[in-house]
Amino acid sequence: MLNNPNGAVMEVDIGNRLRGLREARKISQRELARRVGVPNSTISLIEANRTNPSVGALKRILDGLPIGLSEFFAWEPEAPRKAFFAAEELVEIGKGRISYRRVGDATPFRQLMMLKECYQPGADTGRVPLVHDGEEAGIVLSGRLEVTVEDQRRVLGPGDAYAFDSSRPHRFRAVGPDPCEVVSCCTPPSF
Repeated sequence: MLNNPNGAVMEVDIGNRLRGLREARKISQRELARRVGVPNSTISLIEANRTNPSVGALKRILDGLPIGLSEFFAWEPEAPRKAFFAAEELVEIGKGRISYRRVGDATPFRQLMMLKECYQPGADTGRVPLVHDGEEAGIVLSGRLEVTVEDQRRVLGPGDAYAFDSSRPHRFRAVGPDPCEVVSCCTPPSF
């Protein structure tokens, strides 16, 4: 059970959920306790459902995994992970002139995100370069895509590919009269 800020009690097995996520990330109780600055016994008591953390305390503990509260409560440890996805099952996570269709379920322990992207002619990721942790790679299926990574710029066509450290400032722009389709991946998932 967990008390939310409105005083309502939610029936959630916090202990087993926390243990499942911690083990899925291969983090010991001792390591998680060290990361968040609490005694090891605190993590042990929560996982054994012998104490209920406040929302604030749980948030601090989850920051050590790291995972947000909404992802924590959405995670279902018993659910089998699906391996195959029909085209219509790809989830649209973009809006506007760039379509990002995610391959796979959004689970908190995924370490890789794969996308099927479609850029309408002239669409771009914005004037401000993207910068985030991780790595990304992609291959152009059709159309033409201008990729800028720091001071390097290249127009890629079908069969051409890119791969770089995502901490380097980068942006993407479709060039030419046709939509551009790309299959890309990044690790860790960035959105």
